[in-house]
Amino acid sequence: MIIANAGDSRAVLGKRGRAIELSKDHKPNCTSEKQRIERLGGVIYDGYLNGQLSVARALGDWHMKGPKGSLYPLSSEPELEELILTEEDEFLIIGCDGLWDVMSSQYAVTIVRKELMVHNNPDICSGELVKEALKRNTCDNLTVVIVCFSPDPPPKIEIPKSQRRRSISSEGIDLLRGVLSDDI
Repeated sequence: MIIANAGDSRAVLGKRGRAIELSKDHKPNCTSEKQRIERLGGVIYDGYLNGQLSVARALGDWHMKGPKGSLYPLSSEPELEELILTEEDEFLIIGCDGLWDVMSSQYAVTIVRKELMVHNNPDICSGELVKEALKRNTCDNLTVVIVCFSPDPPPKIEIPKSQRRRSISSEGIDLLRGVLSDDI
């Protein structure tokens, strides 16, 4: 799978319940973007590129770009990420900043995985993420796409229970008593 990203969207892989971010948010305050912007004569004012845009890369916003072929602080060049999918890779969430401004990648993966286990419908999962972002008072546009890599719902993750009993040694108890009596 190849992910190309330019702007305020994020691609997150659901891998057995863990969120793996496959793209970076192109915010002007990000160190690498800030250095690139300043090197090309741009400024960041209050988190905005040239005081106008909250992204450092974008496919649109032509009014912010110079003549074709010129280097300008707002870039349309995407960053690329390539990976080989495995059986542990369950789904991909692609969403714009209206989603990611109000929830973490891990929280979104948790919601999608739980919903897929119930109804196995990525369209409904997208809607659930949008509803959750609205409940959290997102202030930006909302677009969410879920891509499933299997026709089957994700399997339940079994966490093996430890067979070993844990206890505190008599030395540990004595140490705790000493620490507790010193504080009194």
